[in-house]
Parts: sequence; C-alpha cells; structure tokens
Amino acid sequence: MTQADLGRPREGVMWMLASGLSFVGVNGIVRYLGTDLPAAQSAFLRFAFGVVFLLPVLPKLWRGLAPGALSLFAWRGGMHTIAVLFWFFAMARIPVAHATAIGYLNPVLLLIAGAVILGEAFSARRIWAVGVALAGALIVLRPGVQALNLGHLSQIGASIFFCASYLFAKRLTGMASASVIVAMMSLTVTIGLAPLAWWVWVPVTLAQMGWLAVVAACATSGHYCMTRAFRAAPMTVTQPVTFLSLIWATLVGALVFGEAVDIFVLLGGAMIIGAITFVTWFEATGRDAAALPE
Repeated sequence: MTQADLGRPREGVMWMLASGLSFVGVNGIVRYLGTDLPAAQSAFLRFAFGVVFLLPVLPKLWRGLAPGALSLFAWRGGMHTIAVLFWFFAMARIPVAHATAIGYLNPVLLLIAGAVILGEAFSARRIWAVGVALAGALIVLRPGVQALNLGHLSQIGASIFFCASYLFAKRLTGMASASVIVAMMSLTVTIGLAPLAWWVWVPVTLAQMGWLAVVAACATSGHYCMTRAFRAAPMTVTQPVTFLSLIWATLVGALVFGEAVDIFVLLGGAMIIGAITFVTWFEATGRDAAALPE
C-alpha cells in the first residue's frame, strides 16, 4: 500500500461510516430475531449465506497456498466459531449498545496478546491505553451496580476468542491475500458450526431465513467497506469514526427495542475507543513515549 493510497481522508471516513452502519444492522437484526433460534443455528445460517455470496471465488482458494497455511486456517476457524457462538448468544440477550461497547475491547485485547504471545513491545503508551480502556469497560459493565447476566459474560467471551482469531489472521497475512483469508474464515466457520447447528436444529421460518440472509449481506458489506476505508485513509483518521457505531446502536436500541439510553455505556465506550485511537495516532506519528502519562 502506497502513501497515495492513504491520501483520501474524506473517502476513508465515509467508507468507515458505511461499515459501522452495516455492522449495527447486523447487531439490530440479530437482536430482533431474539432467542427463537438457538445461537448455533442462527450463526450457521448466517455464515452459510456468506459462503453462498463467496461461491464465485471459492474454487480459487486452494491455489498457491503457503505450506502450513491450511492448519492455521483451521485453527482460526475454530477460534472464530467459538467467538461467533458467544456473540450470537449475547446479542439476543443484552442491549445493542452494551454489546457494541463491549465489542470495542477487541483491539485492547490484541494489544495485550501482541505483547504476551507475539513478543511485541509493550510501551508506556500501550500500558496507558489498556488501563484507560479497561476502566471504560468497567464503566460499561458496572459490576455490583447493575446486574450482569450470561449475555454480558458471553460478549466478553466473544471478544476474547475474536482476539485469538485475529492473531491467527495476523500470521496468515504473510501467506495469503486478504480476500482468501476472509473467504476461508467464512468456509471454516460454516463447517465448524454445521454439527452444532444440526444438534440443536429447530424449524425455521422463511422470514427468519430472509433476515439471516440480510445479516450475511450486511456483514459482508461491513467488511468490504472497512477494507476500502483502510485503503483510503490511515487508521488514525478512520478509527475515531468507529465510536459513531455506539451512537447508532444506542439509537437502534432506544427507537426499535425501547431500551433505555445509558450514559455510562456511552462514556465507557468513548473511553475505550479514545484510548485505542490515542495510541494508534501516537504510534503512527512516531511521537516520543515520554510525552505520555506514565
């Protein structure tokens, strides 16, 4: 990627806005479908539709894969399968804004995992960002003040396993193209979910099938728009835009599902995104870590 590829900040912001709206659509629809379908079945149908969308490129996946890539794809598929199960379970049981805010922990966990597992430098700025982000997560969850149910814990579990999936994806970036990595994720997760979905299968209506097809389309659109945003502008420009997803999620929860607007969720989400944006901007601009609070 050349510098010219990142010289379109307005375009990057617009693509990231579109990505955020697409993912809020995913969250809202899964919340609307509720608990009528088991999480494994809902997740399987969503990813099966995603595979249908990718049928034109599937025959090309096996060409020129690096040695060892298939095992990494399998491991990533396993981690992502568990994460998706947790996520679908959570989305049907907690407010949309809560799920969105807790989901912001993904990049925070990646910072920690990068230091512990991959041996990446854990600078003062990263320690500071992790501390602020975790404080934001505590403000969202407020244990002891509000009741935490299995949905909240499941969403935390989803963030942990999504983090594991992204670590495998990071290893795979040197072995395959982005399109192949995304397509293989959809294929392996669909295969991983199939026996679990069969085990808990209940009758599904045409309306539910239609909504899950829309979920797959929105998710595909969200990933595509995010990729276009990263190509058009640096993450220091696009990262802050992701906070708007929490605003959209709050509005959807309030207007569609009658969920109360929780100022603490907005505050905690802002702290998490702000901390990640801060450390991303400083590392991208090469600022001296000594300028940060320690």
